[in-house]
Amino acid sequence: QVQLVESGGGLVQAGGSLRLSCAAAGRIVSIYVMAWYRQAPGKQRELVATITSGGSTTYVDSVKGRFTISRDNAKNTVYLQMNSLKPEDTAVYYCNRFSLPQWGWGQGTRVTVSA
Repeated sequence: QVQLVESGGGLVQAGGSLRLSCAAAGRIVSIYVMAWYRQAPGKQRELVATITSGGSTTYVDSVKGRFTISRDNAKNTVYLQMNSLKPEDTAVYYCNRFSLPQWGWGQGTRVTVSA
């Protein structure tokens, strides 16, 4: 069973930065396409970014140029560097494998961006 633990969230002013981490335990995740998702209050969870085992990345249009997904396979960890944060980035952020079947969701890490 894979356990995903997200961390690094917090309260930040608009224009600020945060770096999120997702540590995986129970399985080596380096061979999987990994992704960051977010769920804003009252909205459905949405895909934010993906990264392949080889390091190729994709981003939702709303975060392109501001967010960077990366991975450290030696640490079994995926990261999300978030710069130029906006109030609309406020959400709980989760990581998981991109393809189905996805693993059980972690508790997420809350990001709050004040105007």
